[in-house]
Amino acid sequence: MPKLRSRSPILRCKQAELDVQDLTGLLRINWKVGSLTLYSAFYTRIDQIFVVWGVICFAIFATAQFAYISWHVQAIVWSIATVLGSACMTRFAWYWVRVESLRWVVYLWGALMCGGLAVTDYSIFAGWGPGLVNLCPLWLGLSALGYVVTGIGMQSRTFGIAGALHGLGIAVLSWAPGWQFGLTGAIVAGTLLFLAEVQWDMRSPQVSTVLTEAERAFNQQQQRLREQLP
Repeated sequence: MPKLRSRSPILRCKQAELDVQDLTGLLRINWKVGSLTLYSAFYTRIDQIFVVWGVICFAIFATAQFAYISWHVQAIVWSIATVLGSACMTRFAWYWVRVESLRWVVYLWGALMCGGLAVTDYSIFAGWGPGLVNLCPLWLGLSALGYVVTGIGMQSRTFGIAGALHGLGIAVLSWAPGWQFGLTGAIVAGTLLFLAEVQWDMRSPQVSTVLTEAERAFNQQQQRLREQLP
């Protein structure tokens, strides 16, 4: 197992000294009323993926918890949303994972989402009891597995902790059986939206053949600037 780097803080405020792969597709938000700034932030493509999945997951589990909508209708709508979310994840992340040599992360999460979707839809449409009563543990377990494997591969303690949180969430579900979907949505969506707002740790940037010589030099300069920050 790769040794997780301990030099970088597990969490910190976002750093503005971004590498080329993070600047690509960067979304900046600066809402003002006159001279008063209401909200100012920036989101990399990876942050945007977290937000998209966070919104999708919140909508799915909140609907399951509170809305009186047929399970069959929900399964169809949220299957479409999951497929679109997976496509968005692949498109937004592809350049970043190519530069970071982390294409397997997209394959991993895509496989987990497709596997979970297949089990969920089969449980609903076939009326499979064991699957229906374990939908929330299923998705928490898949998320926990994804975060732990991603954390090991990216040498990120943040993702390892996120995986442990989702695993702990499975045990918590038994304490509030009537709120399983709400709790699952809070854990899954809350983690994603939180990760979009902070700087999480991972291994040092790789020397990538995808980048030009000038882009690699720019990244090295950004890395030096980040190391000078407290």
